[in-house]
Amino acid sequence: MNMRRNRSSDNSRPPARDEIRPGAAVWIIEKKNYGTQNYEQGIVAEVLTSAPRHPRGIKVRLTDGRVGRVQWLVA
Repeated sequence: MNMRRNRSSDNSRPPARDEIRPGAAVWIIEKKNYGTQNYEQGIVAEVLTSAPRHPRGIKVRLTDGRVGRVQWLVA
């Protein structure tokens, strides 16, 4: 499920923490890719951010170990 999604910019209204659950399919941006269009899809293993919202997105760990901020939920 390591697909790339090209978007012109990060989501200006990323999902809130209460919308993200372990097992959810999401699009993330990893820190090394901030400022790029290299979004990655994966399955949430753990929600790492404790705040209800974050301007760059809620930080999660995916089942394959990658860590990034959620930009979109996969419908």
